[in-house]
Amino acid sequence: MSNIEQAKSYLLTLQNQICAELEAIDGKASFRRDTWDREGGGGGESRVMAGGDVFEQAGVNFSHVFGDQLPPSATKSRPELAGRGFEAVGVSLVLHPNNPYVPTTHANFRLFHAGDDVWWFGGGYDLTPYYPFHEDVVAWHETAKAACDEFDPDLYPRFKKWCDEYFFLKHRNETRGVGGLFFDDFNELGFERSLEFVQTVGDSFMKAYGPIVRKRHSHPYGDRQRDFQLYRRGRYVEFNLIYDRGTLFGLQSGGRTESILMSLPPNVRWAYDWSPEAGSAEAKLYADYLRPRDWLETGEAAA
Repeated sequence: MSNIEQAKSYLLTLQNQICAELEAIDGKASFRRDTWDREGGGGGESRVMAGGDVFEQAGVNFSHVFGDQLPPSATKSRPELAGRGFEAVGVSLVLHPNNPYVPTTHANFRLFHAGDDVWWFGGGYDLTPYYPFHEDVVAWHETAKAACDEFDPDLYPRFKKWCDEYFFLKHRNETRGVGGLFFDDFNELGFERSLEFVQTVGDSFMKAYGPIVRKRHSHPYGDRQRDFQLYRRGRYVEFNLIYDRGTLFGLQSGGRTESILMSLPPNVRWAYDWSPEAGSAEAKLYADYLRPRDWLETGEAAA
């Protein structure tokens, strides 16, 4: 089995496992499956669940694409690869819950080949709460750290910092959420061990997110919380359309537009020059959560 086929086999299994667990959590909706072909080479399967009891929209996409030339988004940090052919396989997901007390979340895991001698993994996951619970954020990061520590205790602080820096809206001077893990150009452990790392992190995603959504999806809320959720979803749209490399890669490489933009929330709003009321729960999000933090400090005082 080739390197690509090894990664592909795992990622297809991961897509199936995550979709099955999300359907079990939701209890009402199920995933619609769309298989698609890419004109330039390859294709994938997009799965979208909408209008559920728990999830307003959840997308879990698999793609396996190849082409004669890497798009600019893939060579920006590695200009020496410009003009090379490529093959890429990956899973990407974004989950938008109904309840404002359940965070939005994103994850992706991918393998790039740019010729027989050049390959790397990328991916990670991050959490975007609207009304955060400190213990949920701590548990999220504890799970991420545990996955990394199986391989090297230096990986969590390194990839946590990278996540904080990557998911940062420069024009707003705020993080998109409370972070998690982000890595790219990862091949330092050799192929087999690097794939094991991706598998371990991938398998930890629902261990991190599942308990949060099960705990919070029945939390009571009203129009104020829903309006704030829709307003904050605007930040999600801004990041994905301005900064996100995966979105740029998909569009520049001729991917399926519907699958690429599946990450955008079905309902969102913007408000001119809005700011939260002093002392409110909404103000606490801005003051305590939308900045890089060491979430594994002890005690609520760390928040």
